[in-house]
Amino acid sequence: MDEVSCHGEISQTMRSLPGQHSVKKQIHSMLRVNLAGEYGAKRIYEGQIAVLKNTPSAPLLEHMRDQELTHLNAFENLVIENHVRPTVLQPLWHVAGYALGAATALLGEKAAMACTAAVEEVIDQHYEKQLTTLGDSHPELSQLITVCQQEEREHRDLAFEQGAREAPAYPLLTGSIKVASRLAIWLSEKV
Repeated sequence: MDEVSCHGEISQTMRSLPGQHSVKKQIHSMLRVNLAGEYGAKRIYEGQIAVLKNTPSAPLLEHMRDQELTHLNAFENLVIENHVRPTVLQPLWHVAGYALGAATALLGEKAAMACTAAVEEVIDQHYEKQLTTLGDSHPELSQLITVCQQEEREHRDLAFEQGAREAPAYPLLTGSIKVASRLAIWLSEKV
C-alpha cells in the first residue's frame, strides 16, 4: 500500500443533515467498522493460511494478509488518534474470522478463494458508500479508504483468477458469506 498520512485528529468539515448522526459520530462509526473489518480480514487469512500453508495458494494468501495488516495498522492509528471506541464485538470477530477462513480452506483452495471474493465484494461496496458520504470533506481519510478499496478489489480479482467461481456450491457459499459480512458491518458500526 502506498504511504498514506493519517496522523492527527480528523477535522469536522463534513455537514450532517437533519436526522443524521453528527459528523463526529459518522467518522467514529466509519473508523470503528473499518478497524473491525480489517481485523476480521486478517483473521480470515490467518485461518486460511493455517489450513493451506503447504499449498500453491499460501504465498498469495500471505500477500493478501500482509496488505490487510497494513490497512489494520492505519485504522488502528486513526482510532487511537481520534479517541474512537472500537467495537465491543472484537472478540467475536477474532473467532468468527479465523473460523470462516479455516472452514472455507478445509473445503479447498477454490472455496477459500470464493470466500475472499465474497468478502472483498462486500467491502468494496462498503468503502464506496463511505467515500460517497465523505465527499471532499476529509481528504486524508478518503485517500486511505481509496487505497484500501483498490487493494480489496485486487484481492477479489486475484481470487477470481485462482478459480473462486469453481468452488463447490459457489452461489450458496458466497451468498452466505456476503450476508454474514453485511451483518458484521452493520453490527460493528452500531456496537
